Amino acid sequence: MGDQTMVTVVQKAHSAEVAFRDPPPLLAGHVLGYTGQDFSLSQPQMRRVTALATVMLVIDFEAPVRHLVTDTDTAGPQQSFLLSPVSGLSDRPLVIRQSGREYGMVALLTPLGARALFGFPLWELARRSVHLTDLLGPDGRRLTEQLAEAPDWPTRFRITDTFLLSRIGTGPELPRQVRRVWRRLTGSGVAPIDALADEVGWSRQHLTARFHREVGLSPKSIARIARLQRVMLLMRSTHPPSWAEVAATCGYTDQSHLNRDFRLLTGCTPAGWRALTDWSSVYIGDPRVYAVHNATPDLRGHAPVRG
Repeated sequence: MGDQTMVTVVQKAHSAEVAFRDPPPLLAGHVLGYTGQDFSLSQPQMRRVTALATVMLVIDFEAPVRHLVTDTDTAGPQQSFLLSPVSGLSDRPLVIRQSGREYGMVALLTPLGARALFGFPLWELARRSVHLTDLLGPDGRRLTEQLAEAPDWPTRFRITDTFLLSRIGTGPELPRQVRRVWRRLTGSGVAPIDALADEVGWSRQHLTARFHREVGLSPKSIARIARLQRVMLLMRSTHPPSWAEVAATCGYTDQSHLNRDFRLLTGCTPAGWRALTDWSSVYIGDPRVYAVHNATPDLRGHAPVRG
């Protein structure tokens, strides 16, 4: 598995711990990365989850208290959010109110990896969160137990590698045309949907329907999320451009267009997002954004989640 070449980065401060690692080469294209975290929240905290172009697999070793927050009430009691949730692709943000100990792992899967791992078209998981064991059954329980009992994060990441390789290696693949369109939409270039349909020999209508079934969102939605993540990459750089410049660079018609998409996909304004200093309060679903923002994290009672 080439495991010896993988580097686990562990950061510790004030009894809090967070660990990061990229997937091994055999899982590249299927897994974006792992995060391990162990810290306690001294008071309830709001966690914002942006629109996701990835499947987020959370494995809780200990149960935190999570509630889903509605747009109309961010303070009162809300419906409970799942233990060990697997969250599908989504074109809308949500907010989770959490307290207690956060002790577990997060694995980010591309649609290629999630399709192979779970064995069904991802429209069944889109805009939903499902308990890990509802999808993986006894294997999910055994994996959770193994990870919780492991002595350190490198060992946990190796266990996860082995589990995912065994499942993904024998699981179903996305259709070749859908894989190609996914890679083009999430790559560095920008391609119109009509042009992508021509590339794979499908009509736009057939591409949209097949892509939506297999991935969970339409090609247009994936393109919007990927474009927004390119904006975040640029704005987290050491010398970020102006919002007008980044809007033009990333293909928005103007800054107002960027502002509308930003609010719809993240739930906050561009200025509000850029002002964030507590990165434990946001899940983005693209590890590259966090890799750019490499300042020393504040781990006093919480830790950033590179998810």
